[in-house]
Amino acid sequence: MDKLDYKKAYKELYQPKTEPNSIDVPEINFMQIDGRGNPNEPDGEYQRAVETLYALSYAIKMAPKNGWTPAGYFDYVVPPLEGLWWLDGGEAFDYSDKSKFCWTAMIRQPEFVTGEVFSQALSLVKKKKPGLDLANVRLAALAEGLCVQCMHIGSFDEEPATLAKMKQYMEENGLVCDLSAARRHHEIYLSDPRKTAIAKMKTVLRYPVRGKGL
Repeated sequence: MDKLDYKKAYKELYQPKTEPNSIDVPEINFMQIDGRGNPNEPDGEYQRAVETLYALSYAIKMAPKNGWTPAGYFDYVVPPLEGLWWLDGGEAFDYSDKSKFCWTAMIRQPEFVTGEVFSQALSLVKKKKPGLDLANVRLAALAEGLCVQCMHIGSFDEEPATLAKMKQYMEENGLVCDLSAARRHHEIYLSDPRKTAIAKMKTVLRYPVRGKGL
């Protein structure tokens, strides 16, 4: 049986075109860690959060080889890293000062991952990698609902150009941005910056929206 690759099985979520489109995003389970600060800081809070998320995600993926098989387990490709981003007080993003960024780093989890499976992964990683801080990681459902998204190609610092296209699409289609504490600027990272030229990096950008007057 082939591995389930969420990027291929759910192309509408992970492979949008470079022109904006609207999408109704279903509820999805994620492992999440909240934090703040520059995501590019070497060995910073964000980098440690990402390391923790991948350690737990691969502990679950490799569960059968580690002597335990969760009920309903199926083989799959670990989904890409994703992130929710905002600034305290609703300030506009200043890409020249990333130290003020607030974020939720997260990785999608397969449908068989329950609270019990998550707890088992925590125990396993705690033993194998005692240096990781597991105190703030959680398993949570995210229901985004109606959004506008677009594939951004290039540097993260060039995202404002793609976001401008998304805002124009909203205006032309009777939609307004609906950012809030419950609905954040969302990014999905499809490229490994260690292996991909900056000009070719692919990032899904997603904004929550609602109809005008709603």
